[in-house]
Amino acid sequence: MKQVAILYAAVVVAALLAVQTVGYDQAVLIAYGAIALMALMISVTFLWLWVVRATPLALGMSLSWAGSGLTIGWWWLMQIAGNPAWGAEAAALFLFLSLLISGAVLHFSVIQGSFGLHGVAFLWPVFGAMLVSLGALLLL
Repeated sequence: MKQVAILYAAVVVAALLAVQTVGYDQAVLIAYGAIALMALMISVTFLWLWVVRATPLALGMSLSWAGSGLTIGWWWLMQIAGNPAWGAEAAALFLFLSLLISGAVLHFSVIQGSFGLHGVAFLWPVFGAMLVSLGALLLL
């Protein structure tokens, strides 16, 4: 845990230095671009782990990281391109979000056994998340 705390502190300091050096907007773009690319690399790693059958969680993790990387990457590209009108409501974004949601559903499906659950009980967190999201939209 000590190494994780040191790593986190180093990343925070690097982010603060980036803000001081290039400004907030550019520092955020650098960070989002980097994490989008790292997420895609992590996704490929999990895909490889799934191919070699190293862990049953690997496919869900691969989809989740791919969906995260592509969704964040979409936002990043839209910012760099100056928020073009064609990118604001592009249906392609739902392809990326669907990867992310599919990965989460697979993840819940695999880990339900750890909680002694069977069948489709793993869908409760999925439905719960959707209802909370819908509720937030209705309230705001």
